[in-house]
Amino acid sequence: MSEDSSKSTHFGFKTVEADKKADMVAGVFHSVATRYDIMNDVLSFGIHRLWKRFTIECAGARPGMKVLDLAGGTGDLTAKFSRLVGDTGEVILADINDSMLKVGRSKLRDKGIVNNVNYVQANAENLPFPDNTFDIITIAFGLRNVTDKDAALKSMQRVLKPGGKLLVLEFSKPKHAIMNKAYDLYSFKMLPMIGKMIAHDADSYEYLAESIRMHPDQETLKGMMENAGLEQVDYINMTDGVVALHRGYKF
Repeated sequence: MSEDSSKSTHFGFKTVEADKKADMVAGVFHSVATRYDIMNDVLSFGIHRLWKRFTIECAGARPGMKVLDLAGGTGDLTAKFSRLVGDTGEVILADINDSMLKVGRSKLRDKGIVNNVNYVQANAENLPFPDNTFDIITIAFGLRNVTDKDAALKSMQRVLKPGGKLLVLEFSKPKHAIMNKAYDLYSFKMLPMIGKMIAHDADSYEYLAESIRMHPDQETLKGMMENAGLEQVDYINMTDGVVALHRGYKF
């Protein structure tokens, strides 16, 4: 489906006008922002920390590099990158949602992470940075919420430096039928129930489960990244493909 502002797109399993999706997604994350971290730990049984750690390892950040943590939410990746790039580097935590940015900024400042981190409210489809700016871009569990994913990937490719790397960490499609059935049961039964108990918001977590199912599978996303101009694109499945890390380079 083409996803421009004059057409329809999906919001979970619902069909909505494309130009309204961003506001609807914003409502979800305004609702969950203050409990986002604890919900990540509860819903993933803490495994999200391993997925993110592997992403950091694959990024290969070094002192002096400039990193964009896009859809960076509450700053888990930013905190790690800040230490790796050091005083001579810079990390920009960018998110379209100001509630998430405020939570992330408060969390990082409480940890004493101040000097080399900046915050930008930005739409992934039209990043407000010059061409060839970043050595590394990560987007973790954010691409599925973007209305026009092709435009976002092209925007990321544009602001990467030659030789730069894009890493997309996202929920994907389990490889085996047994895992797929168990994952469906957990996502559509347990996840909204836990969301209601802890975050007092079942609807947002029902949307999150649906948005995962509507996200492109591993091979489709690989092709989308290649179409955006990225090269040597590959992906690594984790937890049987429940999550995949896609990697691509700009040359």
